[in-house]
Amino acid sequence: MSDLVFLAFPTEQKAEEVRKRLLELQREYLIEMGDAVVVVKDEAGVIKLNQLMNMTALGAASGAMWGTLIGLIFLNPLLGTAVGAASGALSGKLSDVGINDKFMKESAEALQPGTAGLFVLVRKVTVDKVLAELKGMGGTVVHTSYDETKEALLREALADQHAAQKAAQPPTS
Repeated sequence: MSDLVFLAFPTEQKAEEVRKRLLELQREYLIEMGDAVVVVKDEAGVIKLNQLMNMTALGAASGAMWGTLIGLIFLNPLLGTAVGAASGALSGKLSDVGINDKFMKESAEALQPGTAGLFVLVRKVTVDKVLAELKGMGGTVVHTSYDETKEALLREALADQHAAQKAAQPPTS
């Protein structure tokens, strides 16, 4: 069973930094994610999703390849490529892998203008090690499907940012 976590950050850069760190942890087999999407709410209140995979481009590339192959069979590869790319792009745009886009956009309405959020679909996690890596990264838990104990641990790890910043500053004399 997967769990959904939605974190809010003051900037898009901070949300991207945390997503990058989670992807590194995934390469270390400490977390397995189904999806990780950065959502940005600009000053005008417009919400933009920064997905890991662009399904439209992926569909267009795949469709172009198949269209070319079918076009070769019917002796018109250019037409086959064009039709394949268009149909692939359309199917890519209509497909939704991972977290539901509509749900993310509706949930992102809770963000303040000029801020960002990170949606993470977590399949498996080594909780203690991942939380230790996220300690001091900042962010606020907006929504999670974790039980209260795990959610409290996540909130505590993210809230430790001020303590981490103070520890990193040299003493003034």
